[in-house]
Amino acid sequence: MRNRISTIAALALSLAVATGAAPAYAPSVADLDAAARAVGNRRDVAQRIGLAVFSTRWSAQVTQISANQLGSHLIVGIRLWGVKFHRPITRDEFVGEVVTLVERTFAAAPATEEIDVWASVPIAVAKGVVVSGDLAKPTSRTVFSLTVRRGEAVGQVRARASAASDGVFWDRQWSRTAFKPS
Repeated sequence: MRNRISTIAALALSLAVATGAAPAYAPSVADLDAAARAVGNRRDVAQRIGLAVFSTRWSAQVTQISANQLGSHLIVGIRLWGVKFHRPITRDEFVGEVVTLVERTFAAAPATEEIDVWASVPIAVAKGVVVSGDLAKPTSRTVFSLTVRRGEAVGQVRARASAASDGVFWDRQWSRTAFKPS
C-alpha cells in the first residue's frame, strides 16, 4: 500500500512538472497584514504602503494604515500601538522608527500629500459600557501624534518629533514611562 501511494504521488508530481502547473502561491505575513490593516477610501494605496511597512518588524506595532483621497488630495494615516513594544526602545529609537515609516510611505505612495502618524494606548473600560455607536465611550487615547507634509526634509521631521514642537504631541506621562532610558 505504501509503495502504491508513493508511486501515485510521484506520478502526480511528474504530471504537474510536465504540464507546467504552477505551485500554489502562499501569501507572506506582510501581504496578509497589508490587506487586513488597510482602511479608507483608497484601500489599494493603504495596502501598497502596507507591503512596504509590514516587511519589517517594528518595535512599536503598526496597527493600521489608512489612505483617503478627496479630489487630488491623498492623506495617509499610520496608527501605532503605544504599549507592548516588541523590544524595549528609547524615545529616540521610537522617533527613528516614525521617520522611517514616513519615508517608506512617501516612497510607496508618491502622490501622498500628508502623513499623520499617531500612537494610542488602551483605556480601561468597565464591563457593560457601550464602546461602539453614537454613545460609545473611548477605548484608547492618543499619546503621540505627528503630521508630515510632502517635501519636508527627514532631518526636519526628526527634529520636530524629538523636540515636540510645531504641532507634534507627546503625552508627558506616557513619554516618561514607555521608553527605556537613553
